[in-house]
Amino acid sequence: MTEQPRLAHTFELTQAELADIRSLLTDAFDGDFGDEDWGHTLGGVHALLYEDGVPVAHGAVIQRRVAHAGRSLRTGYVEGVAVRSDLRRRGLGDRVMEALERVIDGAYDLGALSASDAGAQLYAARGWQLWRGRIEAMTPEGTVHLPDEEDSTYLRPAAGRRLPDPSAALLFDWRDGDVL
Repeated sequence: MTEQPRLAHTFELTQAELADIRSLLTDAFDGDFGDEDWGHTLGGVHALLYEDGVPVAHGAVIQRRVAHAGRSLRTGYVEGVAVRSDLRRRGLGDRVMEALERVIDGAYDLGALSASDAGAQLYAARGWQLWRGRIEAMTPEGTVHLPDEEDSTYLRPAAGRRLPDPSAALLFDWRDGDVL
């Protein structure tokens, strides 16, 4: 297994590598990883760990815009964090997240993600904080409140920055499928 995660932008990955990553994600999410989820994972920086040339752990950070208290925050949004099922609980997710956090620290104001119940423990242990404020999204119909996202959205300030004040909502940019 590779020692350090490989960092690569989507454009640097071959079609075969992308197919292997998608297969890993589909398996890791028990088949609940559709085309829109896959689309959300593309266009940013991927962190990959390999065994015998095949990805066994993955995560990506893509850029999103999040408005907060009159400011637009360049946000590194974490997507598609997964470890092959037979290799879980061995620190691979930590290694992937460490690499993604370096990207966030170097390129963004803020890191954000929507955690599954299974993943929340990993993120909290790494210092990600559950957002205690309101979550909204700018949709084609206007701003909508997303109360179902308020118990699963985690934030991490980039190095040298502070978390936003939870007294003002986070307003996420629109995208097809799950907004968060």
